[in-house]
Amino acid sequence: MNRIKELFQKKKDILSIYYTAGYPSLGDTVAIAEALQESGADLLEIGFPYSDPVADGPTIQASSKQALDNGMDLKLLFEQLKNLRAKVTIPVLLMGYVNPMLQFGVENFCKACVDAGVDGCIVPDLPMVEYEELYKAVFADHGLSNIFLVTPQTSTERIHKIDSLSNGFIYLLSSSATTGQNLQVGDTTEAYFSRIANLKLKNPTMIGFGISSKETFNKACQYANGAIIGSAFVKALDKSDVQGSVKRFIKEFRP
Repeated sequence: MNRIKELFQKKKDILSIYYTAGYPSLGDTVAIAEALQESGADLLEIGFPYSDPVADGPTIQASSKQALDNGMDLKLLFEQLKNLRAKVTIPVLLMGYVNPMLQFGVENFCKACVDAGVDGCIVPDLPMVEYEELYKAVFADHGLSNIFLVTPQTSTERIHKIDSLSNGFIYLLSSSATTGQNLQVGDTTEAYFSRIANLKLKNPTMIGFGISSKETFNKACQYANGAIIGSAFVKALDKSDVQGSVKRFIKEFRP
């Protein structure tokens, strides 16, 4: 059983943390992963930076620019991750945009993920039809999960299609805005989450975009298997005390 499926079978209220590789400093990637695991995070999403992050809000955009300025790229990221599994045992995903993956080569990318102990990927701008026709077999051959995103506007037909193609979890965007907005669960959002729950999907779900506090985390967990925190965590990282800032942030969610 892979690490993602095992996690969802064993735990509820799963806490997933996104951060940008190579930020705040180039060499912080694995140290942050270790600190997150030690502090109680259940799942990690390591972002590989890209110069045109269209779905990201200002905080993650700024972290991506800084990481690129620091010298981060996919080749270096995989070099940094080669000893990841010596200390980190929780599931790890890579998240980023399709262009760097294509430039690296999808086969090479998937092989490098396996060599690093990465469990899957989130590539928001990879069209579902292209994944199914061109890359699904490559991901499957390497045992990698591809995580799809669902928005409030996603049709029921497409959601069922995503469910049939998924083998990890489904990422529910709390809104169609960019990252970094605060979660507001009004009537419309509640109806969206309830609609997803009533579909009885075979895959677990995680809610992201706007999760920034214990209150919003708990609220999201009422509708899904857990929640993903990105912008709030990236904003909290202190270059002068990375380990301490990780522990202080996660303590709010895992006291």
